[in-house]
Amino acid sequence: MENLTALQITTAIIGQFWPVWLALAVTFALSIRFKRRLGLYGKLFDSPVGMTGFAIVMFWVFTAIFASLIITHDPLTQLSGMKNAWPGAAVKNPGEGIYQHYLLGGDNLARDVFSRMVMGAQSVLSIAPAATAFAFMVGITLGLPAGYFGGRLDTSLSFAANLVLAFPVILLFYLLVTPEIQAAGPAILGWRASIPNVLAAVLFAFPIVFFTILWNSRFFTNPRQRNIYVGITLALGLWVYIGLAFNADPTGIWAMEPNLLNVFVSVVFVNAPTVFRIVRGIVMDIKSRDYVAAGQTRGEGPWYIMLWEILPNARGPLIVDFCLRIGYTTILLGTLGFFGLGVSPESPDWGSTINSGRKLLSQFPHPALVPALALMSLVLGLNLLADGLREESLKD
Repeated sequence: MENLTALQITTAIIGQFWPVWLALAVTFALSIRFKRRLGLYGKLFDSPVGMTGFAIVMFWVFTAIFASLIITHDPLTQLSGMKNAWPGAAVKNPGEGIYQHYLLGGDNLARDVFSRMVMGAQSVLSIAPAATAFAFMVGITLGLPAGYFGGRLDTSLSFAANLVLAFPVILLFYLLVTPEIQAAGPAILGWRASIPNVLAAVLFAFPIVFFTILWNSRFFTNPRQRNIYVGITLALGLWVYIGLAFNADPTGIWAMEPNLLNVFVSVVFVNAPTVFRIVRGIVMDIKSRDYVAAGQTRGEGPWYIMLWEILPNARGPLIVDFCLRIGYTTILLGTLGFFGLGVSPESPDWGSTINSGRKLLSQFPHPALVPALALMSLVLGLNLLADGLREESLKD
């Protein structure tokens, strides 16, 4: 079996991504067809920059979704004779059903770089958006009352946020994920809780609090409808909460491995104060507007005004920051993996793969270069998407 040429490698890689191309074509066709009905998302397709960023981001999203159809080898499998193999190298003595080439070469443990790059997208995109969403729930829930009420509440919350922001991020990550810190948590009802578990118990409660207050403020005058929404939120939220925070879901649907929980909580804890400060600043500006004064004159409650008058009018900057923050989180996850603090040592996440490949970078650059380019392209796409959203939101 002969090695592949550069053209053959390119053609084979394009062919492997066929589910992604199909999904992108359908997404763009439907989005452009109905863009006038899709609000800010639809306006994104009037911006070449935003559309380019959206295409790059969705490429990696669909790659993560269809990863099992795209990979050519098991990302953890080591094949004899393929250590540091160059891109397009033929597999030595391939068995039945085994793809006959390493499209982007092999790493120092003879694993397929292409498959690890693809599965790395799944690893990153299963954490970054969710962790960013949790951070936004924390930041919004605390930032709204801090900016609206001010006073001692604002002073106390701002001091706590500044305290976290003043601490070096990488060192904070090290502290939160090291075994000594994890074992240093308090004893609760006879159960030794690690510090990440305690943080998870606090941070993961914020989405439940946010949506409970949201429904209560919106349907306060309709108790029956309010009780239905609040009841569903509490039932579903507590089910997810005990599974993610304490790994106590009896059904096993909601669970998070200890390493993943450590990384997830660390990212939320670091990002939440920045979101808090952004939300607080926006609220302090918007609360002086005429429509807020009109709501107060009508006798609307503070939480109704914050959640249903102020927050919707702050959605533009928050959506833009959400996209940018996913990019920051992606870089943080890559940094954690690079320093060996990621999900697990054998994980195909891009940071761990870059760290593994850097040791022989001068002789075999491809094992580190491929995930580095993948990480760079995803962050670039998120930044372009944020620029496009900012450009269109300013036109409203």
